[in-house]
Amino acid sequence: FRAESGEILGFLGPNGAGKTTTMRIITGYMPASDGTATVAGHDVFAQPIEAKRKTGYLPETPPLYPDMTVREYLTFVAKIKGLRKDIKGRVDAAMKRTWVADMANRHCSKLSKGYKQRVGLAQALIHNPEVLVLDEPTAGLDPKQIIETRQLIRELAGNHTIVLSTHILPEVSQTCQKVVIINKGKVVAIDTPDALTERLRGAITMYLQAQGPAADIQRALQSITGVVRVNLADQKDDAGIFEVDTEKGADVRSELAATVVRGGWALLELRPVRVSLEDIFLSLTTEENNAESAEPAAAATAPAEVAGA
Repeated sequence: FRAESGEILGFLGPNGAGKTTTMRIITGYMPASDGTATVAGHDVFAQPIEAKRKTGYLPETPPLYPDMTVREYLTFVAKIKGLRKDIKGRVDAAMKRTWVADMANRHCSKLSKGYKQRVGLAQALIHNPEVLVLDEPTAGLDPKQIIETRQLIRELAGNHTIVLSTHILPEVSQTCQKVVIINKGKVVAIDTPDALTERLRGAITMYLQAQGPAADIQRALQSITGVVRVNLADQKDDAGIFEVDTEKGADVRSELAATVVRGGWALLELRPVRVSLEDIFLSLTTEENNAESAEPAAAATAPAEVAGA
């Protein structure tokens, strides 16, 4: 797979699929048994130092030194990453950016899990790398911190290329521009979240709620060109709730609305039923779909490439 310059790429897969292993290979923490990985134009095996200079890495467990304060730790990290000028300014900026400035003088061992995660993100950012590799960056954060971290990641896009691993599927649709899904070490899908949704759902289903005789409404909707099936899903008082399956590519929303109005019935709601990222994930990673994933899986032999900004 390839992450383009300035892009946020979501990296998904079930436990044991190989996400963390891939990230360790990309960041040079472990060698690959086969294949290649390139970061900002540098091969991570042939040019490891150059590749690491371009990379910021937040592993699954933040690599903190418990006996150092947050400021001491980030100062130390800045020095070993080769920063020579205005180290204090860079440390202050990284702490402010990740909302840990109020913990500057607290020992890392005394931090909550959420603060440890944020300090880990600060050390990944401190040398302003072209590429950020983030393994579960919001793990252990409270809801407010999760929202802030997602916002920070979105702000970093453009100036940084970001590879983001997560188990929180809504996080991908809210944050990432492209998704790579792997299963058992093989790539099973690469696309935008919207394109994956379109590819999976085939026929488009509309949710329609109208007030009037349910049988008459159902017959009228069924007669519309492009409508495949109309199912009466539920009835509330004198309103019917219908699931309307339409042909792929057919946009019949205006005709659905017009048909209800022409019949003298009240249209209460009309909206598409969206396939969730959870549905896509399960469809692509369950045993029943292994045969379907054989073709995209062949792409797994291609190199992993992360472009620099």
